[in-house]
Amino acid sequence: MTTVAATSRLPYRAVRAPAYDLTLLFSTLLLVGIGIVMVYSASSALALRKFGSEFYFLKKQAVFAAAGICLLVLCRHLPYRLYRPLAYPMLALAAVLLAAVLFSPWAVTAGGASRWLRIGPLQFQPSEIARFALIVYLAYSMEKKAARMRELSIGFLPHLFVTGVLASFVLKQPDFGSAAILTALAGMMLFLGGVRISFLCGTLLLGGLLGWIHLHSAGYRRRRWESFWDPWQYANDQGYQAIHSLMAFASGGWWGTGIGKSHQKLFYLPEPHTDFIFAVIGEELGVAGASLIVLLFALILWRGVGIARRAPDLFGTYLAAGITAALGLQVVINMGVALALLPTKGLTLPFLSYGGTSLVLNMGAVGVLMNIAGGGPEGMKKTA
Repeated sequence: MTTVAATSRLPYRAVRAPAYDLTLLFSTLLLVGIGIVMVYSASSALALRKFGSEFYFLKKQAVFAAAGICLLVLCRHLPYRLYRPLAYPMLALAAVLLAAVLFSPWAVTAGGASRWLRIGPLQFQPSEIARFALIVYLAYSMEKKAARMRELSIGFLPHLFVTGVLASFVLKQPDFGSAAILTALAGMMLFLGGVRISFLCGTLLLGGLLGWIHLHSAGYRRRRWESFWDPWQYANDQGYQAIHSLMAFASGGWWGTGIGKSHQKLFYLPEPHTDFIFAVIGEELGVAGASLIVLLFALILWRGVGIARRAPDLFGTYLAAGITAALGLQVVINMGVALALLPTKGLTLPFLSYGGTSLVLNMGAVGVLMNIAGGGPEGMKKTA
């Protein structure tokens, strides 16, 4: 099996990399800008009823976007190799924060789930931090063990254990969607690092069995799975969100009803500004607007893959690949849920959904990608 270790080392040419990857930067900022507009459109009625101001979520999202831009710029100029010695401290911090969600008085519960911490005026979601910490840890560990990644006790089991610990904390919140992203992300990175396919397939089968048991251990999870196959049978219960999301897309047609003219956001579609913002985009901007969103995400993922291929070292390759895979998984799952192609999960759409932790950290991750793109000796690029 050919691994990244054998293919990622490309010769340098004496051309200084640009300060910013313009395709990546403009695609990200355009998505953030569209997200601010759509968060206002999707949340104005809800904000007016709940907080007395239609601009409540708009103002907070604008602040999150400004903080995200600052972090993007900082991460662009912070050498990505500095994350190497921080791999284990970041992992430990993520585990402590996830445990605090379950056992501390700072945990915030909403909708029957405890997924946030509030410390003073700051409220954040530790699972988002854990995702980046896992990427850094795996990138560091796989680079260090590059020559022994095919060994069960060296290249596979330690990484599986760490991923399992973080995923277990997330499952207890409960947040099955984020736990699934963590495990899928680890699997993709380990495959890239050269772990034996037999190890991954065996774990996938075992994980599928455990997931099936977990799915049927609670009635609401089982009903959610059944409603995925036939949402109309559960139109007033578990299938409610999927049905109204599909109705939003159907109402939008090719060109949409117009910004601010969504009908489903008027207390029909739950969480229209977070989990189901893509449905509001489909209704107000139509197939054309939804296609633009897909194109912008495709550009970001395309650049991420290119940056991973041309990274100056294995750590940069794995780090860029992990960030790109994490973004791609979030996009695919969120859009799949909105289109009723996947069971309903509470996951935000990167750069577009309302939410500070997700927006700020994803923009910071884009900054890391840009730093890797210009991170060779003396900032030189590589040729293919």
